[in-house]
Amino acid sequence: MELDSLYQEVILDHYRKPAHKALVANPTKQVHHVNPSCGDEITLNLHMNGNLVADVSWDGVGCSISQASTSIMTDLMIGKSVDEAMLVLNEFTELMQSKGTLTGNEEILDDAVALAGVSKFPARIKCALLGWMAFKDAVSQSQLGK
Repeated sequence: MELDSLYQEVILDHYRKPAHKALVANPTKQVHHVNPSCGDEITLNLHMNGNLVADVSWDGVGCSISQASTSIMTDLMIGKSVDEAMLVLNEFTELMQSKGTLTGNEEILDDAVALAGVSKFPARIKCALLGWMAFKDAVSQSQLGK
């Protein structure tokens, strides 16, 4: 099986069976983000336990890229400290801004490397980043609320 086919399967699997797609009540912070260019939407609930990302849940509508990317992101962030989570987020953001020149560090990004090809399509980068930017926003707002 070619790598591109494998990556497509990873994306479709997360789209069909998204992880953590059911808003968990009483979040530390809830944010809602919309991609104005296509209408994709994500509502994200962040649960913090001190400096630890205790849970991330979400609901949303949109293309397979935005939905799969958010699913992958939740799997990666739960259980990490804020600093660890921001390192992962920065690695993914760099991958998305690479215009196809990077393949991503699988040790850090795990399934998110499947989205590397999206970086070649500027119109789709916002789709892939939608859930990640919602997470970043929620963490920032929760840190301000201390």
